[in-house]
Parts: sequence; C-alpha cells; structure tokens
Amino acid sequence: MAQKSQEKGSAGGTPVVTEPERVRNVVLVGHSGAGKTTLVEALLAATGTIGRAGTVADGTTVGDHDPAAVRQQRSVSLACAPLLHNGVKVNLLDTPGYADFVGELRAGLRAADAALFVVSAAGGMDAATVALWEECAAVDMPRAVAVARLDQPRADVDETVALCQRLFGDNVMPLYLPMLGDDGVSTEGLLGLITRRVFDYSAGLPADVREPDPEHQPAIDESRNELIEGIIAESEDETLMDRYLDGEEISTEVLIDDLEKAVARGHFYPVVPVCAETGVGLDVLLELLTAAFPSPLEHELPAVTGVDGSPRPPLTCDPAGPLVAEVVKTTVDRHVGRVSLVRVFSGTLRPDQTVHVSGHGMAERGHPDHDADERVGHIYTPLGATLREVPLCAAGDICAVTKSGSAETGDTISAKADPLLIAPWEMPEPLLPVAIVARSRADEDALARNLARLVAGDPTLRLERNPETHQLVLWCMGEAHADVLLDRLRAGGVELDTEPVKVSLRETLTVPAKGHGRHVKQSGGHGQYAVCDIEVEPLPRGSGFEFVDRVVGGAVPHNYIPSVEKGVRAQLERGLVAGHPVVDLRVTVVDGKAHSVDSSDAAFQTAGALALRDAADRGQPALLEPIDEVTIRVPDGSVGTVLGDLSGRRGRVLGTEPDPDTEGRTLVRAEVPATELLRYAVELRSMTGGTGTFRRHFVRHDPMPAHLADQARKEHTP
Repeated sequence: MAQKSQEKGSAGGTPVVTEPERVRNVVLVGHSGAGKTTLVEALLAATGTIGRAGTVADGTTVGDHDPAAVRQQRSVSLACAPLLHNGVKVNLLDTPGYADFVGELRAGLRAADAALFVVSAAGGMDAATVALWEECAAVDMPRAVAVARLDQPRADVDETVALCQRLFGDNVMPLYLPMLGDDGVSTEGLLGLITRRVFDYSAGLPADVREPDPEHQPAIDESRNELIEGIIAESEDETLMDRYLDGEEISTEVLIDDLEKAVARGHFYPVVPVCAETGVGLDVLLELLTAAFPSPLEHELPAVTGVDGSPRPPLTCDPAGPLVAEVVKTTVDRHVGRVSLVRVFSGTLRPDQTVHVSGHGMAERGHPDHDADERVGHIYTPLGATLREVPLCAAGDICAVTKSGSAETGDTISAKADPLLIAPWEMPEPLLPVAIVARSRADEDALARNLARLVAGDPTLRLERNPETHQLVLWCMGEAHADVLLDRLRAGGVELDTEPVKVSLRETLTVPAKGHGRHVKQSGGHGQYAVCDIEVEPLPRGSGFEFVDRVVGGAVPHNYIPSVEKGVRAQLERGLVAGHPVVDLRVTVVDGKAHSVDSSDAAFQTAGALALRDAADRGQPALLEPIDEVTIRVPDGSVGTVLGDLSGRRGRVLGTEPDPDTEGRTLVRAEVPATELLRYAVELRSMTGGTGTFRRHFVRHDPMPAHLADQARKEHTP
C-alpha cells in the first residue's frame, strides 16, 4: 500500500529541485539476478536516503514493494527511488530484468535520460541485455556499466569487462581496476586509472583515498594508457591526440572534462566495479552518475502534436514553458486509489492545477482514446511505495500524482488551455493468451473491477472477450507476466481458474448440395406452416455468404423470402457440425410451399434453418482454421532451429532475409495455423535465448487436417 508523508518542500532528505541542470534521470537495466535492485538499495543507504539497506530475500527493498515481487523475489514492475548527491537529485529507475516485463523496462527508458547497465561479475550476460544495448545505441542514449556482485565466489571483473567489450564495443572501458585483499580473492578497493589513486574500502564508506603501492603501478599504467587514448579519441579538441602522442602529459582535469562530455553525448561508456554488500565503488559510481550523465537539458525530448494530430514546435526542458508531462506508470492501490508516476518534460506541475489528460492510440489493447480536464490534487516524490508530498514538480523531474480519474500509462498531461499529445513509445504486442473464468457470480463482479485496474496500468496487457468462444482472454507477454497478473487478481479477492484457450474456427461445405426444410405444426390453435427448398454451393475462400432468390410462380410468397434468408443466416452463425460460424457459401432458394393462413415469418425462418442443416448432411462439411502470417526476428544462429520448429507447427515458410535494422539478425516470414501459435511466445523465447520476437496477423482460413477436425467435432457439445 502506498504510504504518504506530509513533508512539504522536502522528500526524505531530498529537497525539491527546480533547476533541470540539477536532475539526473537514470534507468537501471540488466538481466534478472544481476543485482540492480540490491545496488539501488545500497546507493540509497550510502546517501542517507534510507537508514538501512533492505534485501530482496526479506522483501524489504524500496524497489520491490509490489506484493507479487516480494512473493516471487524478483522485480516485476518499474520503481522510482530518488537520492541526493553533491546537490544533484538522481532519480534511479529500477526495472525488471525478466523479458516478460519489457513494458516496465520501456517505461523506464522513456522516463530516463541515461542508462546504467548492471552486469553481474559472476553471472555473465544474456542476449536480451545485448539487444537492449543495441536499442539504446540506436537512439544515442548515454550509457555506463556497473559490474556488480563482486563478493560472489566466482566473480571475475576482468573477464566481465572483456565480455562487455566484445558484446558492447571498444568504447566500453574501465575507469577503475579491482584491488584484491590479502586473501587474493575479495575486492577491498579500486585503482583509479585517471587519478592514479587507490580507493580503499577495507574500513567501509567513504573510501580511504591514497597513493598506489608500487605493485599496483604496472597495472594502472597499462590500462590507463588505453583509457586515455579512448577518451582523447572522443575529445572535441582535435589537437589533443597529437599532443599526447608527442609525449605531453594531459592533465587530469582535461581528461575528466573530456570524459564527462563523451559520456553525456553517448559516445563513451565507462565501467565501474561495485559491490552493494561491501560498499566498494558506490561513491565513485555516484560521482559518475551526477558528473558525467546528462541533465534533462541535454537529452532530446519526445515529439508532441495537438490532440488532433496538428504539428507543434519541439519541446524544451523549461520550467517556465508550457506544461507537458507523461504518465510512465499507473498503479491502482485499493486504499490510495490511482497512483501515476509522471515525468515532466516541460513546464511545472503544481497542486490544485487543472490539466488536460489525453490518451490516444491504444484502443486495441483496451485503452480507448480519451480526453478529459482534471484537477491535480497533491503531488508527491515517490520512494518506492512511499509518497512524500512536495509543492511542485519542475521540468526534468519525476513525481507521483494520486487519485486521477482517467490517467493511464502512456497518457499525456498538458495545460488545459493548450492540450498536447506526446508521441507514444514503442510497446511490444502481447502474444501469449490465457483464458480465465470466475468461479462465481460475485467473483465476476470483482474480476471486472480488478481487470480495469490492471488494464489502466499495463499497456502490454490486452483484454479480449471472444464473442465466438465466449472466453475472457488475457493476452500477456509470457508466463511470468501471466503469473503476476493472476496473482494480482487473486490478491484483489477474486477466485478464478484458467482453462485452455479456444481458437475461433469456421465451417463450410465442400461440395454442392440440396436441402429441404419443412416446418409444419399446430401450437395452441395457431398453425405454423412453411416449406422451402434450397441449393447450396461452396464459394472461393474469403468470399463470405451470398443469398439468391430463384423461386418462380410464387411458391414462396415474396414477403417470406427475407424470412428464409434470416433463418439461413441464423443457422450459419450457430454452425452446422461443431458450433462455429459457416462461411463461403452461396444459398439459393428455389422452391417451397406456403399456407394462406398458417404461414408466418417465424415459420419460414425455421424452415430456412432446417433446409441448410439438411443440405449439410450431403455437402461434406469441413472445418476451417485461421492462418496467421508471422514475421519472426531472430539471431542468425537461431534461424535453423526456428525453421525446423515451424515445420513441426505445420508452417509454410515464405522467405528469410537479413534484418535491415540490426546486424546479425534475420527476419523469417511464414504462414502458420493460429492453433499452433498459442504458446509460441514462450517457445520462441526458449529457442532463441530470450532474443526472438515475432508479430502476427490473420490472412485467411484454410481446411483443418482431418484428424484435428474430428477432434474438434468431438469436443463440441451441441
């Protein structure tokens, strides 16, 4: 539950910052288990933001305050944790490392101006982290690397740095080398390459800074020369390299200044070894975050338009400018209500201010377009689940707003007099369906309320009620995402079950046939009389339904022909053999009989339906399954595995080609039955080490293999 504290003008020791140059928004990314949340906790404790660091195992960290995260002992949502260092406010955005929660990760990237990649010194790196580095490189986001978990038994900083250089590029260079203790295993300090100083943490924080011992000098000199050449290569001073090669000693001040500029521009990527448990490197990492990472003034802001799509000039990070902010995350707390994490890009957000909230472009995922004027209540700075009240939030900063009536993740908050819309960030499509069923009528009501809360805060969730299968389906990013969603629903008091997802099929007839429908009966003194004869013929796939009237001589009065058609259409919707809609047929009514008194509209509707069912007995009915075209993006080394798997799914490969956007990746296009794609999101990730992605769209219906069609018929209960 979100906790509130009434500390106006201050937030847990972090004063309100009104100058964008004194703000750093840093997103922590890396694979699950790399140590991101633990590192955030250590930085908060090191700066006095919190009294003592919590642990993931105990469920006491600031970042993992979500009950689902505590139960699963891993981050499942974005968390914001601000701290103050040297007069600079750093908003640390802790993101989940598991691929299923990529929506939370992308929200963190949107709110940040720089990224800190956390890599375990003992755990290597997954392919998804490499892909994310490439994604950041595509938009020139400044980056640095923290090599964490130095206290682990198999920790190897040198090998980890070498791995980062192989995967991330040559401009990834260490600013410090680890200094081992007397046992030759534990890291007790760092060797500063630029300053040629030793940072000794054997007595804890802050480090004891001193001259290096003689045995340290060779390692420092060798790595320092390589680092200096890398920094100078990115320097704006074109004479610096020549001076260095001529033997000139470049001053420490010049090197640090050029280093900070290169990092802020996203051209150089420093590496810092850190250990959350022992405190090694925490102070130098904080110095890097505040001195080298860019302020919001130096980072390009997202494009904006009017709510009608009209062009508007680019934003500037000016607290006195027009108000433009974005909801990067929304949660709905049962006690506090809706809590929105907001990044202010321009202007200043103040309490009791009337603003315009706009959300567009997410209707397909259960977020209908909406525009509303709302009054902002209180404004808070968030520290995990704790909300501390502040008097304002200026451009460049991040805050929390509560009790908004309509704000959802991705919405734009702007001035009432000049509503604007921020260009949305890219969000992957949820492709794993999970069908859920409430256990009782009371649970159905609770389920509806809780689903509304989930949809408001999670743009990677798509909610669908299938009108044909009558299933309520959650489209999720993967099994872990589904587990968290179900966990949250049950925590909200909903008793529910899951069931196998049903794919919407179609039926058709494969040969021409004739049908006779006769409805003659007496009921309560009122007769019902209708007879009709029809001819049915299949049409090419995708043609739909055609109805033709060829009755001659008035055997069926003209006013009852529409009744026959209505009855036929109703039967088409109900299905003929397995309860699925019937498609691609031409039905021609050719003859029939009527009674001058007892015939009626209802009677001819019934006769039309009976005639179609009679024709189905001779028309060799077939089941049709939906075929989707999929575009799969995989590493080159996984192409063979993916192609073999597609063959086993009855897929037809249309072609392969190099990915035009990313080197070393291939696009595979194929047509695959939708019934074979129900768990493909999970299985593709397994085949490609978490790096494979795909998109799908429906193209047509094709006949289902006989053995699968027979099984579908057996499962159907009329």
